[in-house]
Amino acid sequence: MTKWVYSFGGGLNEGSAGMRNLLGGKGANLAEMASIGLPVPPGFTITTEVCSAYYDNGSAYPADLAEQVAAALHRVEKSVGLVFGDATAPLLVSVRSGARVSMPGMMDTVLNLGLNDETVEGLAASSKDERFAWDSYRRFIQMYGSVVMGVPHHRFEDLLEQAKHGLGVTDDTAIKAADWREIVKDYKDVVLKETGKPFPNEPQEQLWGAISAVFGSWMNPRAHTYRKLHDIPASWGTAVNVQAMVFGNMGDDCATGVCFTRDPSTGENIFYGEYLVNAQGEDVVAGIRTPQPMSAARATADQSPMEKVLPEAYKELMRVRDILEKHYRDMQDIEFTVQSNVLYMLQTRSGKRTAAAALKIAIDMAQEGLITQEEAIQRVPPGSLDQLLHPTLDPKAERNLFSRGLPASPGAAAGAIVFTAEEVEDRAAKGEDVILVRIETSPEDVHGMHAARGVLTTRGGMTSHAAVVARGMGRVCVAGAGGITVDYKAQTMTVGNVTLKGGDWITLDGGTGAVYVGKVATIPPTLSGDFSTLMGWADEVRRLRVRANAETPEDAETARRFGAEGIGLSRTEHMFFGPDRIGFVRQMIMSDDPATRKKAIDALLPFQRDDFSQIFRIMSGLPVTIRLLDPPLHEFLPHGETELEEVATALGQSVESLRARRSALSEANPMLGHRGCRLGITYPEIYAMQVRAIIEAAIAVSKETGQAIVPEIMIPLVGVKTELEVTRKAAEAEVAAVFKEQGTTLDYLIGTMIELPRAAITADQIAEVADFFSFGTNDLTQTTLGLSRDDAGSFLPYYVDHGLLPKDPFVSIDREGVGALVRMGAENGRKTKSNLKLGVCGEHGGDPDSITFFESVGLDYVSCSPFRVPVARLAAAQAALAMKKEKASS
Repeated sequence: MTKWVYSFGGGLNEGSAGMRNLLGGKGANLAEMASIGLPVPPGFTITTEVCSAYYDNGSAYPADLAEQVAAALHRVEKSVGLVFGDATAPLLVSVRSGARVSMPGMMDTVLNLGLNDETVEGLAASSKDERFAWDSYRRFIQMYGSVVMGVPHHRFEDLLEQAKHGLGVTDDTAIKAADWREIVKDYKDVVLKETGKPFPNEPQEQLWGAISAVFGSWMNPRAHTYRKLHDIPASWGTAVNVQAMVFGNMGDDCATGVCFTRDPSTGENIFYGEYLVNAQGEDVVAGIRTPQPMSAARATADQSPMEKVLPEAYKELMRVRDILEKHYRDMQDIEFTVQSNVLYMLQTRSGKRTAAAALKIAIDMAQEGLITQEEAIQRVPPGSLDQLLHPTLDPKAERNLFSRGLPASPGAAAGAIVFTAEEVEDRAAKGEDVILVRIETSPEDVHGMHAARGVLTTRGGMTSHAAVVARGMGRVCVAGAGGITVDYKAQTMTVGNVTLKGGDWITLDGGTGAVYVGKVATIPPTLSGDFSTLMGWADEVRRLRVRANAETPEDAETARRFGAEGIGLSRTEHMFFGPDRIGFVRQMIMSDDPATRKKAIDALLPFQRDDFSQIFRIMSGLPVTIRLLDPPLHEFLPHGETELEEVATALGQSVESLRARRSALSEANPMLGHRGCRLGITYPEIYAMQVRAIIEAAIAVSKETGQAIVPEIMIPLVGVKTELEVTRKAAEAEVAAVFKEQGTTLDYLIGTMIELPRAAITADQIAEVADFFSFGTNDLTQTTLGLSRDDAGSFLPYYVDHGLLPKDPFVSIDREGVGALVRMGAENGRKTKSNLKLGVCGEHGGDPDSITFFESVGLDYVSCSPFRVPVARLAAAQAALAMKKEKASS
């Protein structure tokens, strides 16, 4: 027979902390606390497997569940000497959810269950406190009516406010027993009116109604949203915990509270929390009364700290705090009740904390000897480091929400609305703070994005052009804010009846996707010594190297500051969109005369040489991978008539002839068109210029600094071996020419980006002419899944929400498809060339889950945006430790 119910407390503990998958975090920890001698009211846990069965079987329970629940309830009755439903000595219970991962406030709870018109009289007699009994009864009706029967919560609150107004009191504690009796009658009337059903009088019916409500709450909208945000599978389910009630609302020697063994905001090793005298747990959370501090040291003169009001209970709580931290070896979030000066523990769990607190707690506990350095590394979620690297909104500042989009690039930024990249650049040059607002961005907007404080788009997803480029630059970005209508001609953006004009201020919160009207104050990031300490520990254990995607001096300097060990991707097309360069690029593309084309290319050479020199100088001999030109050709074509006229004037040709040339060069599907190595093969002079600029810059910086510069030249979009053979041969010829002219040589590598399925499949052949592979997982995902990264945002969220895909494949690598191609390419490439250097430079290079996969594949390095470098360093360390543990256990 399957065991569906596990008892805890009262001398019988059938569970333990290691059973959280089955018992949920709350149930496992209640059993664990009871087993180490802490004062836990007895109860039992209905397992997460019942939740799964409940949903699989159309809200039906396993046949033998009721029998096991009855037996467990009887054990609780014997333990406390009370009987469930008894009119003279009634046992009351709480019914709470408990998922394996803490989901605070996401699911529903019912307290004081078992009260009815008979048992409330028994509770009044046994407690010798009629007011307490009827107060508990009205609380039960309110919670049960709302959670189980669906009565709007405000209906009860409105009645209570009316009653207090009629009685001339402001505090619930001033309401007398007789008044609570009347309020209970009114509450029951509300239930009947709202539901058409009387409030249930039978305790067993109440119990099963509450159990079903907890299981039902696993799928409520707020729980669904929380799971989505925290990547928690719906299949895990929740457990249900039924526990004997203890009462914090029986008088002034009773209390309830929530506390943390350390400060969850700062990580300081101080007891942190709040409590209320003569209250139940929901009073602390609901804010009905003002909670008081725990310790006297943190109390003001007009406050009543628990340390002074209930000194014995506080002393016991401090003892429990010490036991729990040493036992769980982590900061704990505790719920407790004091009944008649006796402390009872209702919950402990690893507490939620800020990134700064997570760092400090991990470092402090390692230095205190509670945990090892390796455990400290694993305690900090890599993604949380984003909180430390960017400005954030001041939590005390007022804000006026305008709209919401996707949190595409973290941080917070405020500035004046500007609708064109050119105006952004002009105003930023004057020292103004500006936000670039576009329906969607393109590579032509890159210079404006770089100058802006933040970027807002109404189209696109988490991996749209705006999102990817903004993350790479460390710019705040809110993408896909579809509720906003942008009118470029009128220079306005509108939501409903609210319209903002160019020049009006807005604030972007890249962490939540919120867009606020006006300027909201921000708090600058602070990188503490704890950050450096943890990064140092992580660097000692990780195997994967971490490089950055960077093509500007600012990006390269940021990457170095955050610990990048080189540049894994420098996208040269981003260098060509500057206003002093784009004209020459267009002349180069639009001209059909080789001599004219060479003249434009020669004009670009010094720009490129200076670009590469700056990057080599900043990286101080660290490896730098430079990708030769790889845009879809259409991105460089002149778009409007003004741009067309400018190119026509420069080339001395008619606008009509150039319009025909532009039409001939336009493509139906440019992402799969004339780009990458295809452009380099048909216009070899472009790649020759870039190779020359790279080698001349490397030689110059080597002579200048005395450092060995070893440039890595990357040929993009290779699909067949012959493409790399042709482009490599041409590159080597240009390198040889530069060496001859300069009278010197240096080491260099030529490799390719694996971003097409065919390249991964035939990697053994391509490796014959490659010194390294860098997996471009952005395009590899597009070409493998047949998804446009910029367009998929309209339906990908639906796919993820409805389980068609486990995650957005542009955010976290599709292991079964794209990942299989990466593994195949790596293995096949190294079969041909065992020392082949392997890296990844797509957005996945900064995603912790993807990094775990790349560690298993055996890549040499990941490359990500500069602001993701610390995230990648920590994730790589955690992946290495996970692999170490896996090998040790196999």
